[in-house]
Amino acid sequence: MNSPLSLAQQIDLQISANGPISIATYMGLCLTHPTKGYYKGADPLGAAGDFITAPEISQMFGELIGFHLVNVWQQMDQPRQFNLLELGPGRGTLMADILRVACRAEGFRDALKLKLFETNPVLTGEQRNRLASYEPQWLENFEQFDEGPILVVANEFFDALPIRQFVRKPDGWHERLVGLVDGKRTFGLSPTPIPAETMPTAIAEAAEDSLFEVCFAAGEVMSRIGKAVARQGGSILAIDYGYARTQTGDTLQAVRDHRYADVLEAPGEVDLSAHVDFGALAAVTQEIGLAVQPLATQGEFLIRLGIAERVKALSGANPASAEDIRIAHDRLVGKSQMGELFKVFCAHSPGLVPPGFAA
Repeated sequence: MNSPLSLAQQIDLQISANGPISIATYMGLCLTHPTKGYYKGADPLGAAGDFITAPEISQMFGELIGFHLVNVWQQMDQPRQFNLLELGPGRGTLMADILRVACRAEGFRDALKLKLFETNPVLTGEQRNRLASYEPQWLENFEQFDEGPILVVANEFFDALPIRQFVRKPDGWHERLVGLVDGKRTFGLSPTPIPAETMPTAIAEAAEDSLFEVCFAAGEVMSRIGKAVARQGGSILAIDYGYARTQTGDTLQAVRDHRYADVLEAPGEVDLSAHVDFGALAAVTQEIGLAVQPLATQGEFLIRLGIAERVKALSGANPASAEDIRIAHDRLVGKSQMGELFKVFCAHSPGLVPPGFAA
């Protein structure tokens, strides 16, 4: 039943009744509450939404990923059937750009079994309209694959999964929680310490008051998908903002109308995210038996795939749009824009050499 209470009121009642909640619980409610969660409402993308992703900036982003995927498929001897899964496909823009290029490769379209994983019903409708000709199947879990290798694409997916935060004190690490003080949501610490030796060795020497974030959900998703890829062959390409090695630092943020907002102020009305620990994801996939490429920046990845050549080709075919194409290129690869902040992670079957990464 759809409660007449706002999500903020429901969260406050839960805290009042049961005590402070973890950051992960708070994020989960804010983003995926069945009726009032951020990703259960309207389309959050584009100029009219809260943020813009790389596929919305230029078709070049998806086209070059399409080239990357065709190359990997060809390295696997062009299997007659394979699964292509996108996690969090948004409006379907990225996948449409990918397939417009990839399906030019002989045999790719006939072998394709398109899978999508999406929680936003509005975006699911847009995906259905944009990708209908490819007969997509929406997954409810990560065990619904057909026979054949699995190629996975995830652009700005892992950053939206709920995290937990811990703060170091003299007696150990204390979990950061969301509670109420004088009726207002605020951060606090659990009184129960977690021994320092139970935390990752990478943060063993962290100073007092250091904050550590961990995303168990990301590890679980990567583990499930990774096991399927290890079993059937293939690769996982994840693009997001994050860091290469496990480290301390507070990266939890809220965005609304293309501006930073207060994380606690408007539950369900702002986008919440945190930087991705790619070192942790690499450890998960390597434990499963997959190989992992050196982490690349988005700029490095796109440049190695030939974005400069694509700019020339598009500008030559559309002279009137040349300046817009140049601006889009700069946004995607510029060090002061998305080129340095966003990283590209790739785990894959041993023996494959996915393009776009350092030799």
